[in-house]
Amino acid sequence: MAKLKDLDSKASEKGKGIETLWQFVKFIVVSLGAFVIQTFLPYLIKLPMSEEFLTRPYEFLFYSSEAAAKAGMATTGLGLFIALTASNIIAQIVSFFINKEKTFNSDANTAVVLPIYIVFTIALIAFSAWLQPVLVNALTAKGLQDSAIAISGAVCGAVQFFLYFPVDKILFHKKKENA
Repeated sequence: MAKLKDLDSKASEKGKGIETLWQFVKFIVVSLGAFVIQTFLPYLIKLPMSEEFLTRPYEFLFYSSEAAAKAGMATTGLGLFIALTASNIIAQIVSFFINKEKTFNSDANTAVVLPIYIVFTIALIAFSAWLQPVLVNALTAKGLQDSAIAISGAVCGAVQFFLYFPVDKILFHKKKENA
């Protein structure tokens, strides 16, 4: 970790632009970890679920698995919805703490920034919870059932990646004093 602090110091000495670029590089690495969690954890979470639970009809926001079935689309069920959403939540929790501490070296008050982050995250997770089943259904209909979960996770992860950096940069603006 001393090397990371040295690189952080060298980047900040070169100005705000280089410092932001270095933060973006670190953010990419953390996001890659979140991407892996969000993309592959659903496979593990759904392992103990019964087929009946995985395919049980459900409704969420503007998505209805029964309406999708009536429209001739393959449907994801409640179990898969839970696996996808739980993976997304876990990925965002991990990202929050790593980005706060390592990417932005922030001593921002967690009690203040965490609720803001949670509200933003809930909005993104709700969007992803709607989008992922839609993508899984569309990809399954195209014959990509084996990779539909991974592709839908990757798409949602990419959307989140491009939205989280500016939000994190604002939330985690306060720097720790170098010790």
